[in-house]
Amino acid sequence: MHSSLEAPQGVAISLSALMVQPSDQAPLTPAQQRFNALLARIEQLSGHIERLQAWSDRHRYAHIQALRESVQLAQTHRKSLLLFVHERLQTADFTDRQQRMARGLVRGLIDQLAASADPQIQALADLYVSDEETQEAAEEQAEAAQRLRERIEEALGQPIEKPGQYQTPEEMMQAGMRQWQRQQEADEQRKAAKRAAKKAQKQAHKKSAAAEKGEVPPALLREVDAKSAIRTVFRQLASALHPDREPDEQERLRKTALMSEVNAAYEKNDLSTLLRLQMQVTKVNPQNSARMADAQLMAMASLLKEQVTALEDDLDELQSRLSRELCVPVRAEADEVVMTQALQRIQADQRHSADSLAADLRRIQNDAELKRWLKEQWQLAKATSA
Repeated sequence: MHSSLEAPQGVAISLSALMVQPSDQAPLTPAQQRFNALLARIEQLSGHIERLQAWSDRHRYAHIQALRESVQLAQTHRKSLLLFVHERLQTADFTDRQQRMARGLVRGLIDQLAASADPQIQALADLYVSDEETQEAAEEQAEAAQRLRERIEEALGQPIEKPGQYQTPEEMMQAGMRQWQRQQEADEQRKAAKRAAKKAQKQAHKKSAAAEKGEVPPALLREVDAKSAIRTVFRQLASALHPDREPDEQERLRKTALMSEVNAAYEKNDLSTLLRLQMQVTKVNPQNSARMADAQLMAMASLLKEQVTALEDDLDELQSRLSRELCVPVRAEADEVVMTQALQRIQADQRHSADSLAADLRRIQNDAELKRWLKEQWQLAKATSA
């Protein structure tokens, strides 16, 4: 037995069905246009979140697994390189310069493997931290940090605060990022303060004008009307879905589930969901909204605007989280094919990195190639830090 109060199972009611439609005799009022625009924006944002989550569900696990496997393989090759170069430092006929290059390379590999709890790596880390090498490495890091500082200050348009505190490129980069973030936050705070002051001034002016006329401020009226509207919709749904009035056990369970949705939407002031459930459950004609007074529509629009803001925040958070987890820019408006290709490219890059390390390991089994490779790596490190 199917309840006559519910839409057919599996039929989704679009928010567009709730929009006010213009007639030949009466075009849409600004309040009706605003109501429709907010419903459209809610539907758009909800669709973005749903599609982005579905795309993530299709690709996230396999992508992260592929990256993890490539990173683990690369770390295995780095350890093999570390052990090999360390062993050759004890036996090969290196010049003083080649020994310095080899030790620098070893320290770099140790840094890349620092997160590992491998006892071999820890033992080598202790072995290669001598006062002389530490000083040499510190000087190189300080030079690289100074070069990076100049580029950061040019980008910021102001000097780094207390630059003497930062002795490595990593520290200098973090300091630059913190300073840039402070700049952005300060700019945003100034803008927010301006907006708040302007809004407060406008509200104060309206309240003053209303007080002089003995009127209730429109914003307060809209807030009262909005609460009244959402409470009315909730009561209609609660009455239609009351499980105690349903003799059929299966339908009682279905109504109980729907009422849970209604309660959750009411608690969140989720007017669009309540309106959609109202049309689905009670068969309310969506054109009833066309007969609403503009004041009531504006009151309902204030609730819809809150939903828009919450959905925008949810979408921003989802995009940021997926971008961090997947290591590629993730945006709702981007083509899914393009984002999937970006995942494939970073997977290929990580595989290539692991393959390159394996190729290096095969190449340097010959002493002559080892020495050439050390020189190449030294020059590459210099160019990267320049």
